[in-house]
Amino acid sequence: MNRTTVLEVQGLQWATSKAAVESTLLRRRGVVSAEANVLNQTATVTYDPAATSIPELSQWIRDCGYHCAGRSVPSHSCDPLSEPNDSTSATPSEYHVHSDHADTSTDAPVEHPGESPHGEHTAHEPHAQHSAQDMMGHGGAHAGMSMDDMVRDMRNRFLVALVLSIPIMLWSPMGRDMFGFTVPAPFGLRDDVFTLILSLPVVFYSAWIFFDGAYRALKARTLDMMVLVAVAVGAGWLYSVAVTFTGGGEVFYEAASVLTAFVLLGHWFEMRARGGANDAIRTLLELTPPLAIVLRDGEPVEVPTADVVVGDLLLIRPGGKVPVDGTVESGTSEVDESMVTGESLPVSKEPGSAVIGASINTTGTLRVRATKVGADTALSQIVALVQEAQNSKAPGQRFADRAAFWLVLVALIGGTGTFLVWWAAGAGVQTALLFAITVVVITCPDALGLATPTAIMVGTGLGAQRGVLFKNATALESSARIETVVMDKTGTLTKGEPEVTDVVVDGIGTDELLSLVAAVERESEHPLAGAIVRYAAERGAPEVPLTNFRNVPGHGAAAEVDGRRVAVGNRKLMIAENVDFGTLMGTRDDLAASGRTAVLVAVDGHGVGVIALADAVRETSAAAVAALHDLGVEVVMLSGDNEATAQRIAGQLGIDTVIAEVLPGDKAAKIVELQNAGKKVAMVGDGVNDAPALAQADLGIAIGAGTDVAIETADLVLMRSDPLDVPVALQIGRGTLRKMRQNLGWAVGYNVIALPIAAGVFEPSLGLVLRPEIAALSMSGSSFIVAVNALLLKRLRLPSPPDQHRPSPSTTPKTTSQNAS
Repeated sequence: MNRTTVLEVQGLQWATSKAAVESTLLRRRGVVSAEANVLNQTATVTYDPAATSIPELSQWIRDCGYHCAGRSVPSHSCDPLSEPNDSTSATPSEYHVHSDHADTSTDAPVEHPGESPHGEHTAHEPHAQHSAQDMMGHGGAHAGMSMDDMVRDMRNRFLVALVLSIPIMLWSPMGRDMFGFTVPAPFGLRDDVFTLILSLPVVFYSAWIFFDGAYRALKARTLDMMVLVAVAVGAGWLYSVAVTFTGGGEVFYEAASVLTAFVLLGHWFEMRARGGANDAIRTLLELTPPLAIVLRDGEPVEVPTADVVVGDLLLIRPGGKVPVDGTVESGTSEVDESMVTGESLPVSKEPGSAVIGASINTTGTLRVRATKVGADTALSQIVALVQEAQNSKAPGQRFADRAAFWLVLVALIGGTGTFLVWWAAGAGVQTALLFAITVVVITCPDALGLATPTAIMVGTGLGAQRGVLFKNATALESSARIETVVMDKTGTLTKGEPEVTDVVVDGIGTDELLSLVAAVERESEHPLAGAIVRYAAERGAPEVPLTNFRNVPGHGAAAEVDGRRVAVGNRKLMIAENVDFGTLMGTRDDLAASGRTAVLVAVDGHGVGVIALADAVRETSAAAVAALHDLGVEVVMLSGDNEATAQRIAGQLGIDTVIAEVLPGDKAAKIVELQNAGKKVAMVGDGVNDAPALAQADLGIAIGAGTDVAIETADLVLMRSDPLDVPVALQIGRGTLRKMRQNLGWAVGYNVIALPIAAGVFEPSLGLVLRPEIAALSMSGSSFIVAVNALLLKRLRLPSPPDQHRPSPSTTPKTTSQNAS
C-alpha cells in the first residue's frame, strides 16, 4: 500500500523552483506523486515503501541541491528523522487521511514519527537545535537557514548589487550620456575595465543564486525562472566581457548589475510578503510547549516534550499548557482549547475527560495520563492535514505549473527571435541584445507560479484558525462552487441527545411535578429519563426520596414518592394504571404529531402532566442555515426520522427542503439525485452511515466530533462540530478562488501586455522602449502584487458564532398550565 509523507525542502527560492524537486522525484523508482511548495518549503510525496524509503527520498532531494533533514515535523514534539515501521501492521507513526482524488488512493497513509523511549532525544542531536519553524521547512538555501535568514540573505545580496550598481552606472556610456558624468575612471583604467572589476562581486555573489538555480533546474531537466534570469544577466555580462577583452566598446555591465539589483529587490519584498501566507501553520507549530512536567515516583520532573511516552503521568499546573493528548486522572479545571479546535469557551475537565495537547489549563491543577504523543497528537495531525492541503495542487495550479514551464521556453525562444529580428533589421548587436534580454526578463513566470499557491496557503491557514480543515486544494476549490448543502439531522443540526422542550401541567405546580418525576427517573437508565432529570436540576426542583420503584420495560416506571404514587411513561402504562388524562391526552397527541416524544405523568391515579422531549438543536444551527441562505446556497436536511419530526426541526431552522425517512444505505442515492439535477452538492455528516454520502458528494464535510470513518471519507473536517462553520468553509473557498482568479488574470495579462513592449514592437511607431532594468523591476513588482493580493484574503469577513451563553430560542422549553375540566 502506498504511503504519503511530508518532507522538508529548504532552499526553494523562487515559485518555479519546485519543478526541479518534483521532476527529479517523479523519475525515481517507487515515487507515485510529488508536490513541492515554495511557500512552506516542504514537499508531499506519495511512494511505494517496498521500492523506496524516507532516507532515499531525502537524499534525492539533497541531490537536487536543496537541504532535507527528513520529515517536516516540530522538532520539540517528535523526531523528524526516524524511519517509519514498514511492517503491514498499524503503528503509532501512521494515520490515514483522505488524499487528493486526482493523484493518490484514499487509503494512502501519511507517515509521522511514533513514540520515543525516555532519553532517546537529547539536546546534542542535530535536529534538536532547529526551531519549530526550521523543522517545518521555513529554511533557506543552505542547511540551517531559516525563512528569516533567506530574507536577510536576499537583502544582503541586493544591497551589494545596489551599492556597486551606482558607480557602474556613472562610469557607463549611458551614465555619461544621461547624467553628464565626466570624472575619469581611477588608476588610469578604461571605463569598461573599471566597471568590469566593480561588476565581479555583483555577478559572483549577488547574482550567483541565479546561476546556481539555473544549474539545478537544467540538471532536473526542467526550466524555471532562474534559467531566464541567469540567461539575461549572463548574456549581457559575458558579451560585455568579450568586448572589454577585445579592445573595448559599448558594454552592458550597468544593465547586468542593475538588472540583478532590481530582481533581488523585487524578490526580497515578495519573500517578505509571502512569508505572511504561512502564519497559520507557524502559529500551530509554536503551540506545543517544548517541556513537560512528568511525575516520576510521585516527584515532578521537567523533561522535553519529545521524551514523553504513552502512559506517562503529567502534572498540568494552572496557566500551563498540556504537552500531549491525554486523559485526566485527577483534578478539575477548565481548559482553553480554542487554539486547537477553534472553540471559544473553556471546556470543563474532570477525571475521565480527554485533553488535547497544546491547550491551556486555566484554573485547577490536573494530573493527566498521556495517551497520544509525538505525531499522533491531535495538533500534529492538524498540522499534517494543513500541510498536505497547502502542498496539494488545485486544478488551476496544475495548469499554471504547465504554463510556467512553457512560458520559460517561449521566453528563451522569443528572446532569441527578438535578437535575430532586430539584428536582421539593421540594428546593432548592442540594441538587438538589449531587446532580447528585456524579453527574457519580463517574461519570467514567477508571478504565474505564485498566483494560486499563495492564495491556497492563506485560505487553508484561515480555515485552520477557525477549526476548518481542508484536506487538499481541490476541496478548497470545490467549496467555492457549492450550490446545495445537504445536512444530516442527527448529530449535525442537532446534538443527537434528547432535551425537554415542553412541560404541560394540570392541577399541580410545575416545580412540584418536576420534583416527583425526577425522583422516579433518577432510578431509570433510559436516555429520556436522564434528560428530564437534568432539566429538573436546571430548574432547581427539590430532590425527594422514593420507595417501591418499579420499572415497566418499554412502557415507563412507577414508584412511591414522598407518600404519593407516581407513574411516568407512555399511553400503554397509563391504560394499565387506569389513569384518565382528559384533555391532556389531546395535548399529548398534538406534541407527538409535531415530532416530539411525549411522556405522560400520573399522580395518585390522576393525569397531571405531559413532558415533551426532542433531539436538541445545536445553538448555531439556525445561524448556519441563515448564513448559507445569505450565500445563495440551498439547504437540504436529510433524516431517517419520520416526516413530522423532520419537518419540526426544518421549521425551526428555516430549511428549504426536507428528505425524511431515508434509510442509511439510501443517503448516497439522494446525493446522486441532486447531482443529476445539475447541482454542486456538499454533504455534511458525522456518522458511519454518512460515509458513502460524504464520498459521493462534490464536497464531503465531516463534523469533527463524528466517527473516524466519516472524518476519513470527507474532504473537509469541522473541528468544532459547529454547523456555522459550513458557511465559513464556503466563504473561505469562494474568497480563495476569487484571489486565485485575480492572481492568474494579473499574471497572464501582465505577460500578454509586457511581452510585445519588451520586444520593441511599439518602438518604431510610439517610441515605447523598455530597458532590462525596468523590465526586471516590472517583473518583480508583478510577483509582489500577486503575493500581497493573496494576503488580503486574511481580511475576509466570516460569520461569527452567536452568544453561546444564551440558549437558542428554538430549544427553550415551554411550561404550560391547563385546566382539565
